[in-house]
Amino acid sequence: MRSSIASLLRMRRLIVGVVVIVVVIVLVGAYFLFFAPKTQAAAEQPIAFNHQAMVQIGVQCLFCHTEARRSPAAGIPSVARCMGCHKVIAANTPVIKQVAGYWDRQEPIPWVRVNEMPRFVFFSHQVHIAAGRNCEECHGDVGHMAAARPVVTMNMGWCLNCHEQQPNAAQLKDCVVCHR
Repeated sequence: MRSSIASLLRMRRLIVGVVVIVVVIVLVGAYFLFFAPKTQAAAEQPIAFNHQAMVQIGVQCLFCHTEARRSPAAGIPSVARCMGCHKVIAANTPVIKQVAGYWDRQEPIPWVRVNEMPRFVFFSHQVHIAAGRNCEECHGDVGHMAAARPVVTMNMGWCLNCHEQQPNAAQLKDCVVCHR
């Protein structure tokens, strides 16, 4: 009888141990999937676009990323927008010749996203621009970057820290603001 009770207790401890290990593995996996910092390196782009050069001549973010004012996505400028200026300005430089090649072939430039939110997060540039946020608050001083790269880890904690500092913080902490 004692041996069967001892066996049951050992089995119970083993099951509890396995459950604890599985829970820890799931929690660690979830952390790395949703919260762990992502790499801060610049993405390899099809064309070496230099934001710094544009800002130095006075081009503002919203001139090229016009959709930020009126839609959730800031948008990647079309080749037509680029060529609107560069048919004349710096048209013979190697980088603009690459852009013109896409224009001639009527192909979009396959830019690689620099910042990306998970698909289960709703984010609107329009709302943030209308609220007076400027691009540098989230994207850093892109005007001093040769290649755009992430400067912050855009995760839930980072967003909530900003939302907590706003006058309407209680409304902004409602889950449905970002998770629809």
